[in-house]
Amino acid sequence: MRKICVFAGSNLGERPEFKEQAIKLGEVLVQNNCELVYGGSCVGLMGEVANEVLRLGGRVTGVMPRGLFRGEIVHKGLTELIEVETMHERKAKMGELADAFIALPGGYGTFEELFEVVCWSQIGIHDKPVGLLNSKDFYSPILQMIDRAAEEGFMNPSNKELIVSADNAEELLLHMKNYKRPVMGNKWKQLS
Repeated sequence: MRKICVFAGSNLGERPEFKEQAIKLGEVLVQNNCELVYGGSCVGLMGEVANEVLRLGGRVTGVMPRGLFRGEIVHKGLTELIEVETMHERKAKMGELADAFIALPGGYGTFEELFEVVCWSQIGIHDKPVGLLNSKDFYSPILQMIDRAAEEGFMNPSNKELIVSADNAEELLLHMKNYKRPVMGNKWKQLS
């Protein structure tokens, strides 16, 4: 894993631990010689991760839709800024560049990015690790929802293994380095 895409909130959240974990993730990425790929903003948790990677001399690539966000929201210190036309192109470009994905706490945008890359893995578009930094049990309700979906027959139980989770950055990266995509049939091919 050389390039890790991080999805994170454009806000800091109410708990100082969220910001602390974002900064720690940036430190751990640099310690593991990983480049950061992310949405390109200077605000919120995403800005904190980028700031720490840059402060420690790491590489940071931001991917930002042209014209959607102007002015102060674009991080001015990036190693590289890639401009795309749409939010869809942004996710596709980040997915293309990244070897793995990590979600920090965030809102709708973070959830949407997380579930899209998990879905890509589920249907065989990629076999890259997807990790949740479950700071202060932020993602525990989503993990419980995934368990429930499997229990209720809406997904194969092996699909739960498409996401790795830990409450600290060091442990999460270790799990992700050891990740093996679960073997699963492709029902879409079976139905054709």
